[in-house]
Order: sequence, then C-alpha cells, then structure tokens
Amino acid sequence: MRDVIARGTPSYRFPAAPKSAAEARRFVRDALGDVAPDLVDTAQLLVSELVTNAVLHARTEVEVTARAEAGTVRVRVSDGRPDRALVPYGSPPYSGTGQGLPLVARLASRRGVETDGDGKSVWFELRPGGPPRHPDDWEPAGAPAGTGPTVTLLDVPTALCTAAQQHRHALLREVGLAAAEGHGIVVPPQDLAVAHDTSNLITAAVTDALRRPAGEAVRSLPLSLPPDAGPSVRTLRAVLELAEDGAREERLLTLPALPRQLLFQQWLLDEIVGQLAGAEPTAWTVVPGEPGASSSEQVPWEPEQVRAGRVPTIAADERNRIIAVNGPAADLLGWQVEELVGLPLTTLIPEHLRRRHIAAFTSLLLSGRPRILGRSVPLPALHHDGRLVPVRLIIQPQETADGRTVFVAQLVPRASAPGPSARPGGRARSAVRREPERTPAPAGGGVPGRADRSALERLTLLADTATALSNAPNLEEGLRGVGRILTERLADWCAVDLIVDDGQVERVSVVHRLGRDPRSGEYEGRLPAVSDTARGPLARALRGAGPLLLTGPPPPAEVASPLDAHYLGLFRSMGADSAVVAPLRARRQVIGALTVARRGRDRPFTEEDLALVNDLVGGLALGVDNARLYQETRDIAERLQHSLLSVLPAVGPLRLAARYAASSTTAQVGGDWYDSFVLPNGDTALVIGDVAGHNLDAAIAMSQLRSMLRGIAVDRQEPPEIVLRRLDMASHTLYPESTATCIYALVKGPEQGPWELLLSSAGHPPPLLIGADGRTRYLDDASGLLLGVSPGLPRPRARYELPPNATVLLYTDGLIERRAEHLDDSLERLRRHAAALAREPLDVFCDELLIGHGADSEDDIAVLALRPTPPD
Repeated sequence: MRDVIARGTPSYRFPAAPKSAAEARRFVRDALGDVAPDLVDTAQLLVSELVTNAVLHARTEVEVTARAEAGTVRVRVSDGRPDRALVPYGSPPYSGTGQGLPLVARLASRRGVETDGDGKSVWFELRPGGPPRHPDDWEPAGAPAGTGPTVTLLDVPTALCTAAQQHRHALLREVGLAAAEGHGIVVPPQDLAVAHDTSNLITAAVTDALRRPAGEAVRSLPLSLPPDAGPSVRTLRAVLELAEDGAREERLLTLPALPRQLLFQQWLLDEIVGQLAGAEPTAWTVVPGEPGASSSEQVPWEPEQVRAGRVPTIAADERNRIIAVNGPAADLLGWQVEELVGLPLTTLIPEHLRRRHIAAFTSLLLSGRPRILGRSVPLPALHHDGRLVPVRLIIQPQETADGRTVFVAQLVPRASAPGPSARPGGRARSAVRREPERTPAPAGGGVPGRADRSALERLTLLADTATALSNAPNLEEGLRGVGRILTERLADWCAVDLIVDDGQVERVSVVHRLGRDPRSGEYEGRLPAVSDTARGPLARALRGAGPLLLTGPPPPAEVASPLDAHYLGLFRSMGADSAVVAPLRARRQVIGALTVARRGRDRPFTEEDLALVNDLVGGLALGVDNARLYQETRDIAERLQHSLLSVLPAVGPLRLAARYAASSTTAQVGGDWYDSFVLPNGDTALVIGDVAGHNLDAAIAMSQLRSMLRGIAVDRQEPPEIVLRRLDMASHTLYPESTATCIYALVKGPEQGPWELLLSSAGHPPPLLIGADGRTRYLDDASGLLLGVSPGLPRPRARYELPPNATVLLYTDGLIERRAEHLDDSLERLRRHAAALAREPLDVFCDELLIGHGADSEDDIAVLALRPTPPD
C-alpha cells in the first residue's frame, strides 16, 4: 500500500518479485506528476534498474520514494539488506546485464548509497540541466573481512575474465527471473540465493584486484575470500551447470558460454575451491583444452593484430559481420580491404556452403559446442570473380579488452597450413608469461648487467634463440619466439626486418618486453625502399655495415630518406636510449637486419655487447635462410603436385567432382592423386591412388605412376585388373622398393543408362556406393595386393550396377584414418556421413566430407566422386 512519509513524499513498498520493476515504473510516473517528460522517462529507467537489482540480490521487500522540488527529481530505492554492499560489475555499454549502477552514475546529477541498521538505500537526483561530468564508476564493495588474500589466480587474461564474468551474471539473472515466475529451470530457491551471493562475492574480489595498477593483459590476482566459501562456490557451479544446460536448450534468453569462456569459468571456480581446501595454485596458462577452448591465447584482440599480419586473416563478430581484414586476405580473395569490412562473412563463402555455415555458426552460438574452432579444415573460399580458392581454414575465438568475443580466421592457401601451435591474429603479440616464483626484473629494462652475464648464459641465449626459430611451425612464429627470448634476457624491445623477393624491406616482427605496444603497429609491414639517399643506421645495416652501436635515436642529420624517417619514428614511438642494429647475412648476401634496444640510461648497450649481437645475427640469419629455402622447396613441390591433378572431363550424364587437401601437419606434399579421363571406346576411367611417403620423392613417384597408368589405359583399353597388373610391372622397373595403392575403375553404359562399374583395387580403401535413398555399400569385392609387392600375380575384378543418382566415392586413407580409432569405426563414420549427404549436389557432397573428415588430418586427402544422372 502507498505510504506518505515526511514532507508528503510519495512512497510505495513492493514485493521481492520481478513484476515489481514494472510497477515501480508506473508508481514513479504517477508520483512525479507534471515534471518535465525527459526527467520522468530517465527516472523510470533508473528506478527500474535499481528495483531489479534489489529483487535479484537483496531479495527483500523494496521501498521506492519519489518527489520533485523546483524541477529537481529525487528518487530513493531501499531494501532490507544493509549487509549487502553494492557490487559494480564494470560492464561495457553493450553488456546484457550489470547496467543498473553504471546507468545511474551516467544519467544522474547526484547519487549515493546510505546504510543503517534496518536497510540500505540507493538514491539519485535528476536536474533539468542534465548530469555533470564525473566518473561513472561506483566505489567497489569492500573486500571480505579476513586476514588477507586467501586465493591467488595465476596468469589471468583480463579480457577473458571480463567476458566470463559478464556471462555468469547474465545466466544467473535469467535463471533468477525465470524461477521467480515459475518458468524455465527448476533450481531450489536456497541454492539460487547462495549462487547469487557467491557470484557477487567473487565479482567484488576480482573487481577489487583488477583495480590495482598493472600494465599487463595477463595478471596474477590475489583474491580476499572467506575461508569457508568452498561449499558456496560448489553450489554456484552446480547452478551455473543447470543454467548452461537451460541456455543450450533455448529455455533462457542468454546464449550458452563459448568454449573458452566455459573452460575459464570452470577453472576459476575449481581454483577457489581447491585453494581454500589447501591445494596449490594452477596457472590458467597451463590448463589443457580442446580445439577452440585453448588457454594459450592471452593478449586481448585488437583490429591492428589482423591488419599487421602477413598470413591472410579475417575477423568477424558475433553477428557474422567482418570487422577486420588484412591485405593478404583481401589480395587472396580479389577484394580491397575497405570493401570487405562491414560485409557479412557469407560474402566469402561459396553459395553451396552458405546454408551450412549459417547453420554451424548458429549452432555454435545456441549450443556453445564448436565443430571446427581451433582446427585446420580444408574447404574452398569464394573469390571476388566467382572462382573457388582452396584454403585451409583455422578459426579461433578471442576476447576484446572489454569482454566481447570475435572470431579470427586464417585463410591459408591449401598445402601451406601452419602447425597446430600457430595462433591467429597477426604478429608481435608477445605477452610474456610470468611464473609465480619468478624473480622480478631489475630496474633499467630488466636486462642483466654485462659483468653478470657468464659464458654459459651467452651460449644458452644463442641456443635458445636457435631452438625457438627451428621449432616454430613457420618463419613468422619463429621470429616472434626469438623476440620474446631477446626481450626477456637482453633488450626492452627488438625488431626484425627482412629483404623480400622484390628487394623491398618488410618489418616482420616487433616485440616489446611487456607485451604488444599498440604504437608499434604503424611501424610494421612493408617499409620504404632502401634508396641511394638513405644513410641512417638501418639503411647502413641493410647494405652490410655493422653491428652498429647507437647511443640514442638516429640524429636528424641522418634522416635523408623515407626509410630513415620511418626508423626514427620507431625509436621515438617505442623509446630507446641505446640500441644495436646488425645485418643478417646468409650465402654472402644481406637478407635483413636485427635491432635490439634498451630504455634507461643506467644499463646502456656498449661496445662489449657487439660481439654477442654479432653471434646472435649469425645464427638468426642461418635459421631465416634455411626456413626460406625449405618453404621454396615446398612451394615447388606443391605446384608440381597440383599441376598433376587432372581437370575432370565433361561426360554427358556422368557428374564428376574431386577435391585434394594436403596434410595440415606434414611436409605439405605427398603421393595422393586422382584422375579421370574418357577412353577412345567411350568408357569413363576413374583413378585414385596413394604412393607411400610425404615428401618430394613421393610426389615425383606419383606423377610418374599417373602418367604411366593413363598411357597404358588409353593404349590398351583393357579391363581394370589387366591395366593394374601392367602398371605394377612398369613401376617395378622404376621403383623396385616402392609401394603404392591404386584403384582403376571403368564406368560403362549409354547416355540414358543403365550404367555399370568395373573396378580393380591394389590395396586401396574400398569405394563407397551411396544410393539416392541413403543406402550405402562398400565395394570391396576386388581388393588385391599393393603395387610393388608381387607384380606377376593376377589381380581380381568386380562388376557393380550403378543406379541413377547414386554416388560412387573414391578416396585416399587420409579421409578416414585417425590415431586411436579402429579402421572399422572410421569406415562406419564415413558411411554415416556420406549417407546423410546422398541428396546434396556433388560439390556440396565433397566439400562436406572434407570439412567433416579432413580437419587436422595428418595425411593428404584426395576425393573423387561420380554420380550418373539421367537426362530429363
């Protein structure tokens, strides 16, 4: 009922129920009467947020008072929990929860909190002139009473922590409101109350820890929590698990957590429970995770990370819109960078895969369960001119500094995919992990004194940089690893510039000791040319001079070209009181330069450091040169292999489709091949094979086998088993110790059908026949020995009818074989997948098989499919 308190101020008490927020809005409108409409609207909004907070967190009766004097609106929201302090979440504007207090802070002219023995009141004032400028944060809740921190969270990525915290509060808010109305998830009221209180307790402790000064994106947080909080945290986890299940079943408006957020939330709660029980801390950075839920990516995502990268990279938001793209990705797909930003991601997806992409992306958001996140998946991308570009797609979710999630995709040209440790998003994202017992770096840049650097330390530095470069999956990742080592032990920051094929200079890595410096982005990538007028230290090093000792930034007198000015800008941006720049020499030519720099005048580089830097650049240049030679060899072999993959013939009613994907983890070349051609007698030949090995030798042997088989088949036009026997004998003269598998098949029949398939197999996985009705059968009646085992033995042959619209699938073993999986289980998995695709167009059929079975394959994959389609 309505009360009238002192001076006639209207007051109303509302029950602890969700409907009270709407009733409070109506009460405020009635109480304020003829006040300016904009003030009334603002008052309604703010009182709705505060009443909702009181209902969710205080869970007591709520009293609202509202009055207006001389155009000023005064509103007070009171509850019966004086012990429950405010817990500001620090949520960004787009967050779905936690906006009540930030809204009051931003829109009110004055606001505050008052507590007495009976309750707590949050009040605000609104004036016609609008709110003054003041900080929009509230004082954080006091740390829980105790002797000090009771839990230490090691290596917490602040961006991921923010995202997980926002999601946790959104879930609990939805569950609380649904439970109050008798809808959604059934949670005991006492458990829900404990979950809310415990979540607020953790948020208050984390918020308090994060407010302490720190410059890193990865931090160790000491939390002050009650020693007896373990059971309450276990209750919170149980309620969150129920809520996640409800979100996946679409019984809540909040979407389920994405994999990394879910893994982090579980780690956070487990750490609290474990440490309160006496366990030692476990750092987040060592927590294992499935693909798409890895703990390895620590630095908050920024658009510059994409734009600065040289691997084709695209980032999209949760609306499936492109928000960042780099030049290599735009060039690969025939676009300009500025044209792509803002377009839907489906612009780059072939039409026959768009429906699948939308379904998979929607499934990820609705279920939280990834299919291809963190995995290397072969599929085609759509070029601007309409053609298909074979790539390996690697997608990783990342969090922004304010807690949003973005999806960063590398589009690696097929057969050049990096290994599983490669991370998306560009270069120089080198947050140094801090171990809990690590001795703090000394002042003056964290560099040990020269007198303290022993011969063993020098050798260790040289060995570790060489190892970092040789063990990396690609050159760019290796140089980032070298940069991390150098900035830990020698310098405050370093940069590597390389001369590329056209004589231009490209800065491939800038690494700072404290992580990525956002100012360095404009100094990465392609640099101005080394002109005849350039005479600065970098230009001199690129001509072979050095190592050069610099006692500060290059003097203006040496700035005589755009390259010199660019180098001076790097020094001024990153800061340097001393530096050494040295050329990278390999095979009697300069291939680049290394710059190492220190800030602070107490430990500058001196002449004594030049010998060490000279040794460093010697090993670094050798590693860079070897990596380039290896990549050139792989590129040559790749072009050779792809040049030997046939263009499929057009054969009237016979539809043909083929796909090839190199291994995501091996040398990128191998002996898998497919072929199809029409014989002079009108029969259509189908061939698929695999030469043992994953190297250039295997690719060469494959090319010779392919040519010999086609020549024998066209010249003789004999049954499949005879052709394979002749191929076996011919290949034995070239490679007497080599083995290979192969299927040779002939499709016979008139244009209107019926059709039949004759085939013989030399140790190859059996073809799969998929009927238009989804029935499947492995064609394994003609299996014989591998090529190269016993060339003189006769080979079997089998004959099969081909029903109209049925699909014959030939494939190499990379499509099915997986570690720790029995071959029968692999064949059954392929059979089920192919049956589900029986009615799809043949291109969709092949691409879906690669997406579903080719992710992270350790072997090459070749697929050849045929479907007889009667004319209409």
